[in-house]
Amino acid sequence: MRLPSFMLLVVGAFAWSITSPAISQTYPSRPVKFVVASTGSPQDVIGRLFAQKIQESWGQPVVVENRAGAGALISIQTVVKAPADGYTILVSSTAFAVTPWMYSQHGYDSERDFIPVGLLASAPNVLVTNPGSGLRTLKDVVDRARSGKVQYGSPGYGTTPQLSAEYLFKSLAKVDVLHVPYKGIPPVITAAISGEVDVASTALPPAVPHIKAGRLVGLAVTSGSRNPAIPDVPTIAEAGFTGFEDESWVGVWLPAATPASVVARVRDELDRAVAASDLRDKLRAIGFEASTLRGEAFAQMVKRELDKWQRVVKETGAKVE
Repeated sequence: MRLPSFMLLVVGAFAWSITSPAISQTYPSRPVKFVVASTGSPQDVIGRLFAQKIQESWGQPVVVENRAGAGALISIQTVVKAPADGYTILVSSTAFAVTPWMYSQHGYDSERDFIPVGLLASAPNVLVTNPGSGLRTLKDVVDRARSGKVQYGSPGYGTTPQLSAEYLFKSLAKVDVLHVPYKGIPPVITAAISGEVDVASTALPPAVPHIKAGRLVGLAVTSGSRNPAIPDVPTIAEAGFTGFEDESWVGVWLPAATPASVVARVRDELDRAVAASDLRDKLRAIGFEASTLRGEAFAQMVKRELDKWQRVVKETGAKVE
């Protein structure tokens, strides 16, 4: 006898209520994959720290897979197409909130296709220069831009360091600068150290050791307060340009249909990892602060970031087709 459709739904829901706890009890029973963007990006650095810590707890390998290309777009697309079983996890950054506005064809819905699990850590972006550039403050950069040409490098089109710099120079300081895009953070830092560009805008953590060693001069951080890793570097507001703050944050998402029990297991494991003092110390040493923002609170933060970056992209005219 064929059951009516409403009966099939009831039977299905009952079966799910039985199997969902069973899934959480056996998860993870095989290696878990963290999908991140390019090597050296904030999500790569943070993802590896958390992967190591979670692997110790789970007793299963947690593998970090770099899916570089088009900013964070390729990594996001990889996870949205993956099975919703908890074995493919997106570790992304502020780029998650920027990418939808930079690409007219990105192939997913940021809010519908993902479950926001939690924020891992955050750090500001930083503007740096070569010690031999003759630039010592952000005001020096702006003054030079008004009287001549200034080239600034970024990790690429559509990255938050690029958009932060565009907004700072063009909307706040109202000066014309030439953007030189690089393929990721390591090459733009190398370009700044060698003097290939006047200024570089980059995520803070990879720049910290170079600033401390004197290979780079920190001009300004994009956060609302100074960063303890480089306390001598002023904020953009302290440098005279108020009205904008930006941090590179890193979070975790799962595909939309992932069972609630698996989402809870991943969330609990993130909390356990953040509670470890050695992980917090490692994060702080590279300029990041750990976060316990989870679930709906994280979802609301991401929504605010999506709205903010939509405005910035519109005002700066940035776009990648």
